[in-house]
Amino acid sequence: QVQLVESGGGLVQAGGSLRLSCAASGRSFSSYTMAWFRQAPGNERELVAGIRWRLGYTFYADSVKGRFTISRDGANNTVYLQMNSLKPEDTAVYYCAADYEVQNLVMPGSYAFWGQGTQVTVSS
Repeated sequence: QVQLVESGGGLVQAGGSLRLSCAASGRSFSSYTMAWFRQAPGNERELVAGIRWRLGYTFYADSVKGRFTISRDGANNTVYLQMNSLKPEDTAVYYCAADYEVQNLVMPGSYAFWGQGTQVTVSS
């Protein structure tokens, strides 16, 4: 059974940085797509960034391009989201998601496995 455990959220001032981690376990992830989604109160869950594990191909929401970087550590089965130049509108619960060879990358329904979420709050 795939397990995803997020960590690294917290409170930061606008312009600051945070790094989120997603520790994955339960199987080999070489053919998996890993992604970070976020959900603010009253909003739908939206894609932030993702990575195809084997090739390292990355993709980002337009709102975070140039500020956020997704990466993976194969030795530790961990995916990271480095978030720089944070803005108050980045405030949300951030979720790690994963599934095998995802086709529709932006749809939450494309991912079968989810972490419990970690809160990120950016103060102005």
